[in-house]
Amino acid sequence: MKALPSPGASVDLVIESDAGALQAILSMPRDAAPRGVVVVCHPHPLYGGSMQNKVVTTLAQSAGEAGCAALRFNFRGVGDSEGIHDGGKGEVDDVLAALAEAAEWLPGQPLLLAGFSFGGAMAVRAAERHAVAQLTTIAPALNYWGGERVTGPACPWLLIHGDADDVVDCDDTLRRAREAQQPPDIHVLPGVGHFFHGQLKPLRDLVTPALVAAIEN
Repeated sequence: MKALPSPGASVDLVIESDAGALQAILSMPRDAAPRGVVVVCHPHPLYGGSMQNKVVTTLAQSAGEAGCAALRFNFRGVGDSEGIHDGGKGEVDDVLAALAEAAEWLPGQPLLLAGFSFGGAMAVRAAERHAVAQLTTIAPALNYWGGERVTGPACPWLLIHGDADDVVDCDDTLRRAREAQQPPDIHVLPGVGHFFHGQLKPLRDLVTPALVAAIEN
């Protein structure tokens, strides 16, 4: 087991993927040793998405509130991450590499996964290939996969979407998600757009209890 940062501290990481080194940050909860670790995936790399996105950092804050560490990373070609955008295929591999890194830092602890928009779609695909204790997706761009059916993870899955989203169609997302083998727990926020302007606290209030429930079960 690697030496963890002190409570409330963060450390810069390099994650090795098939595209090269990925930039990442591992953050510890403030009050005690972590009871799990949440890997958080950011929005579309070609439209300004990065691990500094406010919804991504909100998910990391929820992880800390739930007593978990949070591992945020930049997909290939974003920030200081090596490689170039791969249209979603390689980005799923980036998520899997981040999950493997998280497991090295906290072996035996619950491993959870979260993502926003494009990152939500990548997280769903990764959770179909790698067992996690819980999946959280915020306005996941499930339409990214065209007509391909979403199988979904075997774990509990929380999906939050605003019904005023003008980037990722809410009705389309819900239709695709409900076709999964194990449909998610869906929360639709009325009047909320894609970027959750002014709605980050309500978002945390939904996400944090779901993370707590996952690590306590």
